[in-house]
Amino acid sequence: MGVPRIGCECPVCTSTDRRNKRLRCSIVVEYFEHSILVDTPPDLRTQALRNDVRSVDAVLFTHGHADHLHGLDDVRAYCFGRDDPIPVYGDRPTLDRITRVFDYAFDSAWAQAVPRLSLHPIEGDLELFGLQVRPVPIIHGRTPVLAFRFGRFAYVTDCSEIPEDSMNMLRGLDVLVLGALRHKEHPTHFTIEQALEVVDELKPRHTYFTHMAHDLDHYETNDYLPDHVELAYDGLVIDVA
Repeated sequence: MGVPRIGCECPVCTSTDRRNKRLRCSIVVEYFEHSILVDTPPDLRTQALRNDVRSVDAVLFTHGHADHLHGLDDVRAYCFGRDDPIPVYGDRPTLDRITRVFDYAFDSAWAQAVPRLSLHPIEGDLELFGLQVRPVPIIHGRTPVLAFRFGRFAYVTDCSEIPEDSMNMLRGLDVLVLGALRHKEHPTHFTIEQALEVVDELKPRHTYFTHMAHDLDHYETNDYLPDHVELAYDGLVIDVA
């Protein structure tokens, strides 16, 4: 739901610390002159303006839940001046949901006023603009979803289980971004403690936790975490070889 949560007066939701102000999860991967957007949350417009995201060349989806999908209409701003539709990649259930929720985007009668998208099912490794992208199957509650590995960087958000084959696909990382919702157990997300167990096994050089609920104060939680693990925050920029 983002932090602060609507109607909540807890210490984190009322905090003045900017790192306790959390919009819904998304990242932009910049590779030379190209920008790849991962997920389109409802806050996409605000995020793009705050972080000066001037162009998007492709969109990858981890899954089709509302907090990762429902900002897709704002991608139309990146269609202006393009000859071709923006390529969108996801598993088949996610692409099916896009065609239901954003059916108007595929109606030629509205061609000048909608995001122009071309949908591509992910069925294996991708090459986008010379960058190798490896989809990594993970589990979100009872739902199969995707994480993504780009070289020695991996983005693993909504997750409650990582199958052994996928764990092997995530070894040898310099940077891991991993979902960790809170300390209390949750049926579809890792807790902080469960996420730390994953970190202990994979041993990336550095880990950032993401997708935190309002239960977690930024600085208090960072004091609790090992030196090579910290909470991500809105606007974080990471340079990866």
